[in-house]
Amino acid sequence: MTSDVRPVPAPALHLGRIVGFLVCVEIASGILQGYYTPIFSDIADHLGIADADVNWFEAAQLIVSALVVPFLSRLGDLVGHKKVLLLSTAVTALGSWILAFAPSFTTFLIGWALQGAYVVWLPLEVAIIHRRTAGSGRQALLTRRAAAILVGALETAVIVGALTSGALVEATSMTVLLMLPAIAVTACLFVIWFGIEDAPGESSGGIDYAGLALITSVLVLVMAGLIVIRLDGPGSLLAWLLILGGLLVMVPFVRYELAQQEPIIDVRLFAMPAQWPVQLTAFLFGMSVLGAQIPLSTFARTDPEVAGYGLGADASFVSTLIGVYVLSLAVGAFTLPLTSRWLGARGALVLSCLLVALGYAMWLPMHDTTAQALTNMAVAGLGSGALVAALPAAAAAAAPPARTGFATGMTNATKTVGGAIASSIFAIALSSTGSLDDPTEGHAPLSGYLTVWTVCAVAALVAALSLTVVPKDAFSDHAPEPVP
Repeated sequence: MTSDVRPVPAPALHLGRIVGFLVCVEIASGILQGYYTPIFSDIADHLGIADADVNWFEAAQLIVSALVVPFLSRLGDLVGHKKVLLLSTAVTALGSWILAFAPSFTTFLIGWALQGAYVVWLPLEVAIIHRRTAGSGRQALLTRRAAAILVGALETAVIVGALTSGALVEATSMTVLLMLPAIAVTACLFVIWFGIEDAPGESSGGIDYAGLALITSVLVLVMAGLIVIRLDGPGSLLAWLLILGGLLVMVPFVRYELAQQEPIIDVRLFAMPAQWPVQLTAFLFGMSVLGAQIPLSTFARTDPEVAGYGLGADASFVSTLIGVYVLSLAVGAFTLPLTSRWLGARGALVLSCLLVALGYAMWLPMHDTTAQALTNMAVAGLGSGALVAALPAAAAAAAPPARTGFATGMTNATKTVGGAIASSIFAIALSSTGSLDDPTEGHAPLSGYLTVWTVCAVAALVAALSLTVVPKDAFSDHAPEPVP
């Protein structure tokens, strides 16, 4: 007698082993995100470029990140999330090794862009955990808890990475210094290969290459327009033509995707009541978590005796400011299961958005002392850390099983796009009376920084309001099964 009953997944207690291996991957991710920041000026000297040219690295990586996430997320649903996690890790390792031996600005730019493939790691890991816990009866709960652990490890590693590079930069050559992140990422290949079980994809069909080409055109045109605005200012006709062209391409893109059975961007999934607020929140959250970091750093370094504002801080205090912020991120991530238990998954998301809004709003009246700066960043960090962990978990809970990789991946894609747009807006706001990249050549107006903090606070508040329309139990284990 035969049976066609599907095998029951392994008990949830075995999840700890997988999470442990994935923590290793997030440690490498944290190293990548914290290691390079303190030594950007040293990298510029090593390559023989101006400090302002370092911004090209950020722009290139944001573009690559926004482009690869939809493709890799869809590929994960098709062939299995472990395979795509391996692929993205291999590409990231290649980019990291290129950085170590790059002889020129162009080569370094290529390596930095390739390294942007790491942005899909956390969404893929959440998708792996979400699938692993299927049948446990506590799928959403276990996914949130595991995501909180992963993000906590990530943020802890950011601090370790920043402290390590700062301590070693004077003690070794730049090549050796840049090899250390490459070694960490390469080690992750073996961790994933031997530590994560392989499972086939749950989605059918193929990859929508035409849709991928259309969305690539949209992102390239819009990003190119934003970069031109960043370089030439808001009066550039070319910049606005590029942005308008990207927006116009959205029309045939949406129409084409609606006609596909297996689209690269599931427009119908985006329109689900429990899904679009999550993706909108990710977009708005990206404005502060990705777009506001350079302005915060330049404000802290500005001499108040010269500009009439600023903290007059040295590099060591900026490192302290970053450390407090990242530490609060880790606390926010680790306490997510607790706040979710008290307030529910949706309530925890709303509270996190409100904390981010409060933290940046506090900058408006409180920006005169280092104590005020540390307090503001600690409050914003608590909410930001929880959002980093909660958004992919919420997207997975609100998506059909065959689309978890796509849904979680898109939270990073929309966050990246939000950060890129905010970065350009902030650069414009801060360039009225001087240079954002080189404060010695001039100082941005205080009104520019007030604009930055206002935009971040309002964006987080709008995100909180959008989440209130989500059904209360949409992200819990008691929610009805989502339908495509």
